[in-house]
Amino acid sequence: MVTGGALLFPGQGSQFAGMGKDIAERHPEARAVYGRADAALAPLGLSISRLSFEGSDEELKQTAVTQPAILTHSIAVWEVLKTRGVAPSVTAGHSLGEYSALVAAGALTLEDAVVLVRRRGLFMQEAVPSGEGAMSAVIGLAPEEVASACAEAAAAVGETCAPANYNSPEQTVIAGTAGAVARAAEILKAKGAKRVLPLPVSAPFHCALMKPAEKKLVPFLDATTFSPPAFPVVTNVDAAPNADGAAAREALKRQICSPVRWVETVRYLSGAAPGAIECGPGAVLAGLAKRIARDWPVTATSDAAGIEKLAAGS
Repeated sequence: MVTGGALLFPGQGSQFAGMGKDIAERHPEARAVYGRADAALAPLGLSISRLSFEGSDEELKQTAVTQPAILTHSIAVWEVLKTRGVAPSVTAGHSLGEYSALVAAGALTLEDAVVLVRRRGLFMQEAVPSGEGAMSAVIGLAPEEVASACAEAAAAVGETCAPANYNSPEQTVIAGTAGAVARAAEILKAKGAKRVLPLPVSAPFHCALMKPAEKKLVPFLDATTFSPPAFPVVTNVDAAPNADGAAAREALKRQICSPVRWVETVRYLSGAAPGAIECGPGAVLAGLAKRIARDWPVTATSDAAGIEKLAAGS
């Protein structure tokens, strides 16, 4: 894809130690992104280049570090791709990745975005005490069945449990209190789920337990300038394209406690664009796309070699 395709931006879980270092060393555009992100985050006591290039996996797993690290890496890749003639017609990002998509589309500045996601990560970590929340990936059961099991578990224990990420037709991630998620796992297995895998996360994202994080982040979103995006951004909460700055802000507010509708997002994108590039660490979204729209080509670009391969057209 050079023109007319889609850009995809990954969310939390795609990080890896040393990410972005080779891109920054080889490409001045990427170096400039890391310099700008470091300057914006310095008042908050964070050097995202040091943590990305030299930090351990354990450091990068901290939600308040992971989020600005992935966003910065994603935009570093995007800035290099722009110099290679990549000109998208639409974009989307998974959870945190929606912020990256908005930066790529010009709706948010890089500086505002890295500060917002640093705060977003902190607020999410603080929303639920450690050990009280949980998330699990449910494999091999229809999303409707998963939602029904979550509702049954929530009613049984009187606590929160709900779908958090509709990742593929065969994979739905659920979130809630540890007790409710454990009860849901029993129900899901009885309904025929192939596997229910607990996820090593620091908080139960995209469910009602994130309400404290939403309340803390909303004033910062309200204080941030959102411009009309240069090309539409398909939002997580509506799985529909948006080209309005104020609506983009409101979508990010609703996103915190709402499920990520990624299956619907990819189905829309695969009908709107001939192919896509995944910008950022890992290749999670390319893998999910194969399960949602099998014939839709998605190329992952997470390092300098991937960028050069894409530029060479191979």
